[in-house]
Amino acid sequence: MLAQRVTVTVHGSDPLSRAGAISHLRHQPTIRLVDPAADTPPDTTDTVAVALADQVDETTVAELRRISRGGDEHVVLVVRELREPELLKVVECGVRAILWRHQATEARLLKAVHSAARGEGELPPDLISRLLVQVGRLRRSTAASEVGGSGGVLPLFGMAAREVDVVRLVAEGLDTRQISEKLAYSERTVKNILHALMTRLQLTNRAHAVAYALREGYI
Repeated sequence: MLAQRVTVTVHGSDPLSRAGAISHLRHQPTIRLVDPAADTPPDTTDTVAVALADQVDETTVAELRRISRGGDEHVVLVVRELREPELLKVVECGVRAILWRHQATEARLLKAVHSAARGEGELPPDLISRLLVQVGRLRRSTAASEVGGSGGVLPLFGMAAREVDVVRLVAEGLDTRQISEKLAYSERTVKNILHALMTRLQLTNRAHAVAYALREGYI
């Protein structure tokens, strides 16, 4: 029995690369290609976006965030070059699978699409080791910014409960002193919680933290 078809959209600024990816997927019986500008068919349950890029810059990150907005599409990134500092950004943008462009054969692309549709991740072996190094560095950096007694293990992405508490009060217009009184934290602890959150999620200021919390449904 034929597996349920996965709806796939292909995104990329280079028309030749986009045409190549489409040609790899067009005749696959388990794939349903749709135009990214078109509405997703109402009977579709699995949707995967294949994003093509030479390298990951701010434009690429913005496009990945746009594609994965709302979490309706799992993203497969086919990229020629990915530097270590951009690796966590890519993962946070909702990318489920990464393929090196020079290794993106028809079989590998199809496998990555189906893995992403199932909610599974797939990375080249060399990227797995680099990601683990990044995670280790991030956890050490976060731990170093913690004040004794503030408690809890912070998630790699998203917000911990105490971060939500602080940001919710920031959204209500309270300043650091008022937040510390409300939560029985020291002012230094409040500042460190906000600093760790903004560093981990690359948020620019308190307003950005509030906007992130609202967009992701934490407050």
